[in-house]
Amino acid sequence: MFGTRKRSNIKRPIWTILLVSVASIFLTVAYFYLPRSSASCFLFDSEACGAYEGVATRELTDAETESKVVVKELLKTRPVHTKNPKIAFLFLTPGTLPFEKLWHAFFQGHEGRFSVYVHASKEKPAHVSRYFVDRDVHSESVAWGRISMVEAEKRLLANALLDPDNQHFVLLSESCIPVRHFEFVYNYLLYTNVSFLDCFVDPGPHGNGRYIEHMLPEVEIRDFRKGSQPNMEGGRNCYADEHYLQTFFHMIDPGGIANWSVTFVDWSEGKWHPRSFAPADITHDLLMKISSVTECPHYTSDAQRSLVITPCIWNGLQRPCYLFARKFYPETLEKLLQLFSNFTTF
Repeated sequence: MFGTRKRSNIKRPIWTILLVSVASIFLTVAYFYLPRSSASCFLFDSEACGAYEGVATRELTDAETESKVVVKELLKTRPVHTKNPKIAFLFLTPGTLPFEKLWHAFFQGHEGRFSVYVHASKEKPAHVSRYFVDRDVHSESVAWGRISMVEAEKRLLANALLDPDNQHFVLLSESCIPVRHFEFVYNYLLYTNVSFLDCFVDPGPHGNGRYIEHMLPEVEIRDFRKGSQPNMEGGRNCYADEHYLQTFFHMIDPGGIANWSVTFVDWSEGKWHPRSFAPADITHDLLMKISSVTECPHYTSDAQRSLVITPCIWNGLQRPCYLFARKFYPETLEKLLQLFSNFTTF
C-alpha cells in the first residue's frame, strides 16, 4: 500500500499530508524529463540497466532541479482538511476481480467512507458489485517486474488524488482479500502516524546487489531499498515495483514510513512468487492467525541470511500487522464468503 494524505492531528508530520501527491508528481516529472540515456532500472526497466552500465554520473538537468524544488515546496503545504475523509482502494488487476463479491461485503454499509479505482491491464472487467461499476480508470498493458507496474500504480494514484476527500491510499491486487472489518481498517489507516510500506536494507545479492552506479546522482547505494521480494535467480535484475516506491519513500522521509506492510504475504516457500492459498487451505484458524500477527519478519539475501524482525507499532503501541492478505486462488471465494462475517468481527 502507499500511504496517507492526512493523519490524525496527533504526531502527524506535515510532509506526509501530500506525500503520495509528491510521489506522483516527482515520478511523473522524472519519467518525462529524465533522458533515456541516463535512466537506470530504478526508473525504467531491467533491460535499461545493462544497456548503460559504466556510463559516468552526471549533473542534474534544469528540469530535474526544478522538480526537486517543486517537491520541497509541496512538502511544506499545510494539511488538507476534509469533512468526509475517505480511504481510496486502488485495485491493480489483469481483468475481472475474482473477489469482488467479498469486497462488496466488506464495503457494504459504509458508503461515503471509501472510494474504489480499478486498473485492468488486459481486459475490461465485468462487475458484480455496485461499488465497482464505473470505477475503471484508463488502463495500459502491465508486465510483471517491469516499470509498467509502477506506471499503473501512478495512474491509479493520479485518479484517486482528484478527490480531495481521499486521505489514505491502499494498493491491492486481484488476489488480495480483507482480513478485518471495514471499521477496523478505516480507523487503523485514518488515525495512523506512518505510511505502511515494506522497506528493507538488504546487503545481499537480491538487495544492494541489484544497485548499479548508473542510478547516480538521483539514488546513492545508501538510499537503495527493497520490498519483501524473495531470492531471484539469473543475475541482478531490478524488479521496479519492488524497489521504486520503497527507495523513493525512504529518501523523502525515512522516519515517516512503518517499514512493514499491512498486507500479509507468505514467502516461506522461497520461490519467485509468494505462496498461493487454495480452497483446502481456507479455515477460520488460518484467517485468525493472519490477522493476529504482531511482528513482520524479513530475511536478508546475503550468506548470513540474517533475520530482521520489525514489531508492528501503531501510534506507539504494538498492534496486529495485517488488514489484508494475498495470494488467494479465485476458487477460494465461496469459502471466504462463508467465513467472512466470523473472521472479521474482532
